[in-house]
Amino acid sequence: MTYFSPTDLIINPDGSSYHLNLRPDQIPDTLILVGDPERVPTVSAFFDEITDIVHKREFVTHLGVLRGKKIGVLSSGIGADNVEIVMNELDALVNIDFQTRLEKSVKRSLNLIRIGTSGSIQSHIPVDSILISTAAIGFDNLAQFYGFESAMSITEDVLAAWTKAIDYPLPLYAAKASASLCAQFAPLNAFNGVTLTAPGFYAPQGRTIRMQSIRPDFLEKVAAAKLGDEEITNIEMETAAYYAFGGAMGHEMISLNAILANRITNEFSKDPEGQIRSLIEKAIALIA
Repeated sequence: MTYFSPTDLIINPDGSSYHLNLRPDQIPDTLILVGDPERVPTVSAFFDEITDIVHKREFVTHLGVLRGKKIGVLSSGIGADNVEIVMNELDALVNIDFQTRLEKSVKRSLNLIRIGTSGSIQSHIPVDSILISTAAIGFDNLAQFYGFESAMSITEDVLAAWTKAIDYPLPLYAAKASASLCAQFAPLNAFNGVTLTAPGFYAPQGRTIRMQSIRPDFLEKVAAAKLGDEEITNIEMETAAYYAFGGAMGHEMISLNAILANRITNEFSKDPEGQIRSLIEKAIALIA
């Protein structure tokens, strides 16, 4: 069994993980993941009971009970770099013995449900709709440090052809949603699509204010280029990393998106908080 050193796996004096500040005994089978720490209480308000509140940096966790089962909601902050911390520490909490620092022989799989916001890059996917990411492509640099091959949902030749079509020179990775969770959340009657996970909010998502992008037509190219027979439907900053880690580590993962903007028609939701709250309520109703 693999032993993890004190510098690889940093454990706080109280037996909790370094960043999340959670102990192994606290982790429920189902966790809802949000980006904004202030969104955590919006989610936990739907729990039947809140049993624990843990807060360290941008990582806020509310643990509780929903219909007789343990559940939790955890904030990651923004971006794939924070997702890397969340997924590594959650997996360590359930699959490494914190007393011996040895990998467990029997692995535990978590159900992880991201509820987030996103922008549509197709005119037919309107503002204030819901979209389930069936797969996602990561433009961040995690693929240069991790072997995500086991999580890849798109063949290398299809991904290479799409990368050439959008004239993008850096490594990409792709991963897919959990089939079982997609079936569980099918009653949302949402759009399904392939999500682009960007490494930033402004130029990497086709926005400019004072700093000019060296790829001013990036969004248009992405929206137009087909990935095999599929189009890229939306853009955000976390989903691909969640899917890649989930797939590689053996956790069930899905990303539910409240579409707050349409980048093609330049429309933005008139009630963004109302839309995300509505998605949270609908998703909670489908969690057994």
